[in-house]
Amino acid sequence: MKWILYSCLIVLFALHNDLWLWNDASIVMGLPIGLFYHIIYCLVAALLMYALVKFAWPSHLETEEDSDAA
Repeated sequence: MKWILYSCLIVLFALHNDLWLWNDASIVMGLPIGLFYHIIYCLVAALLMYALVKFAWPSHLETEEDSDAA
């Protein structure tokens, strides 16, 4: 599962610059297509970050130590 999420992260990084929409003047839901693309991109990035924390977070970081309790 981790490798799938890491691969999605690389793909999302590559899709960040939408060079193919720079000269497109289309309007989608009242917004320019480039702005609409980045809104969708931000939502997908937030979902991917949630999935990374949920499924790929290192478990050793969540263990509590009682060494400083004394």
